[in-house]
Amino acid sequence: MADLSQLVKAYDVRGVYPDQLDDRLAELFGAAFVEVTRAEAIVIGHDMRPSSPGLASAFARGAVARGAHATIIGLCSTDQLYYASGRLGVPGAMFTASHNPARYNGIKMCRAGAAPVGRDTGLAEIRALVERRLEEGTPPSVTRPGTLTKRDLLDDYAEYLLSLVDLSAIRPLKVVVDAGNGMGGHTVPTVFAGLPLEVVPLYFELDGTFPNHEANPLDPKNLVDLQARVRAEGADLGLAFDGDADRCFVVDERGEGVSPSAITALVAARELAKHPGGTVIHNLITSWSVPEVVEEHGGTPVRTRVGHSFIKQEMADTGAVFGGEHSAHYYFRDFWNADTGMLAALHVLAALGTQPRPLSALVAAYDRYAGSGEINSTVVDQTGRTAAIREAFAAREGVTFDELDGLTVTAADWWFNVRPSNTEPLLRLNVEARDEATMEEIRDEVLGLIRA
Repeated sequence: MADLSQLVKAYDVRGVYPDQLDDRLAELFGAAFVEVTRAEAIVIGHDMRPSSPGLASAFARGAVARGAHATIIGLCSTDQLYYASGRLGVPGAMFTASHNPARYNGIKMCRAGAAPVGRDTGLAEIRALVERRLEEGTPPSVTRPGTLTKRDLLDDYAEYLLSLVDLSAIRPLKVVVDAGNGMGGHTVPTVFAGLPLEVVPLYFELDGTFPNHEANPLDPKNLVDLQARVRAEGADLGLAFDGDADRCFVVDERGEGVSPSAITALVAARELAKHPGGTVIHNLITSWSVPEVVEEHGGTPVRTRVGHSFIKQEMADTGAVFGGEHSAHYYFRDFWNADTGMLAALHVLAALGTQPRPLSALVAAYDRYAGSGEINSTVVDQTGRTAAIREAFAAREGVTFDELDGLTVTAADWWFNVRPSNTEPLLRLNVEARDEATMEEIRDEVLGLIRA
């Protein structure tokens, strides 16, 4: 029997195809998804991985056999699937393994209106039902199976995004876009069509084997080609999308990366101009600059744990207008509280194109501190190392601790967070300080304790 403990994660289903996830399992997940959500209709999309169309079709068979009407929208980005779920008002399933290597695939699921399905919001029940079906066998189809239809929503998705950002007055811009052979190569040409942009495409060919580099712009080595091309072209900016194109990273005209915290602050200011007095969610390892900018623009910042399920829940609870994470996930109330890197990219283009300065000058107001970025260390005893770090800093005057997510230690001129990975024996460190020298000093001290 398949080992679902290795396949079902906190927020999605993800594993190696076909060793851990195959068509038979996908069909069982489709049936279980319908039973748990009690959906009468669902929408299904998939990325460009070779295994994705077959897995999506198998999931649809399972759903139809349990009486649901399934609409397959075919090739799409994950945020396009969220759009479909929100627009059609039905639960959805996206077949992708995001930035993972080619041999992986997975399922991101949501309820109607793009509401997340995670371990505590239905995924545990879906897993239990699949395990039961594996043991007992699949029940007979319902008396009246559902239907299967196909529908293309790419143009509608693009039109909706463009309705949320005013790009009518932007100056002509030259932008290099690295799609990483992922779904950005499918969505960018349609979304950007008609805008005064000279687009220089990098790796737009849909290829789930990722022949050029991993579709994971969080890793600096995967931005090297984009940075070089921005400089060579004299472009105004560069954009890099991950494999399923729900995250977007930004590079300025010098080829330097713009931190997702700075983008969060920039977009927050723009969203607060549309929704005065609104709430903005940020996770606890975004920069100090994010809550500062939110307050300066009349908004209320709310700090939360890392992870899209926490962000989306907090957005729903507070009615927040926007949320951002250090990992370049950006969430919008106007997009069903779901994350969309494409909408964040349109905000950057609008902000840049309606004033004369280069991007580096524009974002300087939002990038105020020195940050380490996320540093991962392999640690067997995560709890013991975290306790040792707390003990080492406990005697320092003016230092505070909180455990909202891992351990955050804060002083007047710096802060750091250490938190364990949910899936690997890792401790993740993020440090920020008012100057580079202080950041490096704290970073090296904490790393010494982590790796002792």
